[in-house]
Amino acid sequence: MSTVQIVYGSTTGNTEALAELIGRLVREAGHEVRVLNAADATAPGLCDGWDLSLFGCSAWGDEEVTLQDDFDALFQQFDRINAKNRKVAAFATGDTNFTYFCGSADVIEERLEELGADVVADALKIEGAPQSDQPEVLEWTRQVLETI
Repeated sequence: MSTVQIVYGSTTGNTEALAELIGRLVREAGHEVRVLNAADATAPGLCDGWDLSLFGCSAWGDEEVTLQDDFDALFQQFDRINAKNRKVAAFATGDTNFTYFCGSADVIEERLEELGADVVADALKIEGAPQSDQPEVLEWTRQVLETI
């Protein structure tokens, strides 16, 4: 059994719902999972002890990507999460009316790569609220789990 942590920041509840859905799918696949609100996370060593860390965040903005407040506070300390050589992936919910649809996932992915993490899948980007039978969510979760 592998261990997977899912850290998310959510304002409207969509990203939280996606994190919980991914967590349920991971658990059903037989892995140990922790779903953690970014507001409750601390940066030092966050990736230690986990086979896979998934990071999700809502975002908005047309001039630039603005991360969800709780996640942004954690993101400012990402250099302390010990991501080097760790398996990671990013996910986001968003609104296609914004210039940077789910841009938070791109920002997170880019920073994790800079820190030397092993990004195991392209970011999952979901419009609005996720659905439990949504093919993109099921396929992405299957894909990231195949890497551990």
